[in-house]
Amino acid sequence: MSVTVRVPAKVNVQLAVGAARPDGFHDLANVFLAVGLYDEVTVTPAPELRVTCEGPDAGQVPLDRTNLAARAAIALAGRRGIEPNVHVHIAKDIPVAGGMAGGSADGAAALLACDTLWGTGASREELLEICAELGSDVPFSLVGGAALGVGRGERLTALEVGGTFHWVFAMAGRGLSTPAVFREFDRLAEGRRIPEPVASADLLAALAKGDPDALAATVSNDLQPAALSLFPELADTLAAGRDAGALAALVSGSGPTTAFLARDAEAAEKVAEALRVSGTCGAVRVAAGPVAGATVL
Repeated sequence: MSVTVRVPAKVNVQLAVGAARPDGFHDLANVFLAVGLYDEVTVTPAPELRVTCEGPDAGQVPLDRTNLAARAAIALAGRRGIEPNVHVHIAKDIPVAGGMAGGSADGAAALLACDTLWGTGASREELLEICAELGSDVPFSLVGGAALGVGRGERLTALEVGGTFHWVFAMAGRGLSTPAVFREFDRLAEGRRIPEPVASADLLAALAKGDPDALAATVSNDLQPAALSLFPELADTLAAGRDAGALAALVSGSGPTTAFLARDAEAAEKVAEALRVSGTCGAVRVAAGPVAGATVL
């Protein structure tokens, strides 16, 4: 038998970043929204652990044990004293190195798929604990919806959302390394006092009301200046989206994908078409959220 899990991408509607900690990480106030762009991860019993991948950007996905999906299988198997002998196949549609948690999504999906395949009976709490060990964004990929992540972003509180938000995502011609963006954040912040990261009360209220105009007025990303410093061309993409009528335009997470909030589905299609012909970006995708997290199909 095999088990397939579908898992969504995310957009950060707020990413507040604190100063670097002694361990090199940063405290965050990270407001996640899961959106309807999906990877599907299928696990099948095999003589040994193997990873394969198909889809856009598949050539950029590591197929060894550094892949988060492989690491998830190894972590769960290790806790149960078994060998992680599965073939993990990733059907990829979330951009690679795009700031939309594609790798984290695959880790969460593989974890849930292996748990189901092996019948380990892991509790939700144990799965989330393993997710947090794998990476800061992995727990949210498991739960989906909307949530505030604190600490490194791995400690989650579910958030109320009063409606559907419509987004357009513009993919860049190359990726950005998340560690490199954080290093640039530290460089740009040198000599300045960085305040403790906190979630915006106005932003949380806008999510709860389902009000796109109020949300647009409050979205923010403290990593955006660092991403623009490393990838200045993203400014042209952001401007093109704003000129096309987007209510808000921001870099998604550590980038380089840019995210544009639209008032409704029709407005999103208009922004998407303008971005496609702008010459400022690669592929353009439309998606809405919130959506459910990792789900066994």
